[in-house]
Amino acid sequence: MTSNRSIVSRFFLGIWHVIDGARKLVLNLVFLILLFIVVMSYIDTEDTLIIQPDTALVLRPYGNVVEQYSGTPLDIALQQATQASRSETRLRDLVQAVRRARDDDRIVRLVIDPNYLWRIGLASLQEIEAAILDFKTSGKPVIALADNLEQQQYYLASMADEIWLNPNGTVWIDGFSSYRQFYREGLEKLEVEVNLFRVGEYKSAMEPFTRNDMSPEAKEANLYWIGGLWQQYLESVSRHRGIPLENLSGAINHFADGLDSANGDFAQYALDLGLVDQLVDRPQANHELAQLGAAGNGSEGFRQVDFENYLAITDLQNLPSSDRKVVIVVAEGEIVRGTQPQGLVGAVSFSEKLRALAEDRDTEAVVLRINSPGGEVFASEKIRREVQALQEAGKTVVVSMGDIAASGGYWIAMGADEIWALPSTITGSIGVFGVIPTFARPLAKLGIHTDGVGTTPLAGKLRLDKPLDPDLKRIFQHAVEGSYEDFIQLVAESRGKSREEIDEVARGRVWSGTQAMKRELVDKVGTLQNAVDSAARIAGMGTDYRVVYDEREISALETFLIEITGTVMAKAALGNSEMLALRNTLLEDLLNDLKILSRSSTGLNLAAHCLCRVE
Repeated sequence: MTSNRSIVSRFFLGIWHVIDGARKLVLNLVFLILLFIVVMSYIDTEDTLIIQPDTALVLRPYGNVVEQYSGTPLDIALQQATQASRSETRLRDLVQAVRRARDDDRIVRLVIDPNYLWRIGLASLQEIEAAILDFKTSGKPVIALADNLEQQQYYLASMADEIWLNPNGTVWIDGFSSYRQFYREGLEKLEVEVNLFRVGEYKSAMEPFTRNDMSPEAKEANLYWIGGLWQQYLESVSRHRGIPLENLSGAINHFADGLDSANGDFAQYALDLGLVDQLVDRPQANHELAQLGAAGNGSEGFRQVDFENYLAITDLQNLPSSDRKVVIVVAEGEIVRGTQPQGLVGAVSFSEKLRALAEDRDTEAVVLRINSPGGEVFASEKIRREVQALQEAGKTVVVSMGDIAASGGYWIAMGADEIWALPSTITGSIGVFGVIPTFARPLAKLGIHTDGVGTTPLAGKLRLDKPLDPDLKRIFQHAVEGSYEDFIQLVAESRGKSREEIDEVARGRVWSGTQAMKRELVDKVGTLQNAVDSAARIAGMGTDYRVVYDEREISALETFLIEITGTVMAKAALGNSEMLALRNTLLEDLLNDLKILSRSSTGLNLAAHCLCRVE
């Protein structure tokens, strides 16, 4: 009897705990909602930023300039809660802020501050350049303030009417290069066997694992497209600064001699060459800008608004009214299988986006903005078919290439109604490879051996602890060659060319956007805005449409949680800040190469990938 009462009492006690827990949960949710309303009300009434007359718009990119933030919107918001940890700035925000400020009477000048910029592609710089040239048509001045200027930073600064450099600063321009580590000898010492399958003598992505140096074909091809980009760089800087091209090139080629003539004073040498206009420290610069416009509040020096705050304020003044849409879908990062976060192009997640747009009646045109070196063949083909299905649903599809749209990045682009590239876009690299490392000999040295039985001649042969079977090597080479034939045939059909004509410009060869247009791999050279305008024109939309990005934005509740948890939560969630120190280092390059090799650890992974980064 006692046992029965105990069971019954425990049953009702359990029910009570559930009810009590539910009550607490509901009360806590109600409390959070009320607190959210109070906080947001306070923010709206007390902290609203107002743009005053005589304000300078400050263009200050942080970290790497990207098409799309990597990670989730909540990740990005947490990162932005700590300015010191910021590692990414969206290109579209920089461009849109400059374009809006052109006709804003409250904005009297543009100030470029490139000091916190880490990495930006030349094509992205050309996007910003187009916006700044448009801004200058308003007659408003553009001034760049810098402590030190590396090559990419200087290109951004050169767009200004005047560059003010710190007297102790430097301008460092050393040209473009493409160097990689080569591992063959090291792998041989470890007795790791790397089995490489490829088509195209210029498809050099995996050369570092099979050679100790760059092949003559790779050197020839790389120097051609890098040389084209370098010429674009020199011509733009020459045009912006009014320095004859031969003088600029000569000064860079004989930098040490010129520095000798300036007694080792880097800043003075830059001033003598005409690379900068004034040598002033930051307090002096702030004072001069305050004299030209208006004094700022507190430690601001001069009245200013940063581009992100400016966008947030003016967004409310630029709300679109039309239901008709041109939707921009960003494909940034490597192309891989499955569902992936921003920063990678997942075949499943990206295809779902395109499928949803095909069913959206208000979407009449889609601009696919590609900034990808490529990736898996299977994933690229899956996305290409979804692009095709989008067109079959009656949508116009135009591609706009960013810094790079090569290999798999070109694969997903080739079926569009129109392909746009920037002059310095890295594209082409039409080729396929596969790689499988095996570790039988290193394991044998440790006394680890593999043996067993299988039901067919191939069963168990695809193991990394055994040498690769000769039959498998033949099979995989056929697979790579078949994928390459599929690739060039699809390009030929989409470009209206013969298979032989495409093969002539393929074979893994990399081109700049300008070079690719001459070879009819792209249709036109221009900015993202040019591509958007063209998409609307092809779709017959006139001027009554709005442009939107297909991205999930951070919710109001997520914003609230970040507000109330503050910097501590942000730092806890972003505990990887030490990884930021690896940027642009030898260790970062080594880790990236190992990551690429590790993807082949489960079998042959056919890839259309271009490892063609410019430094």
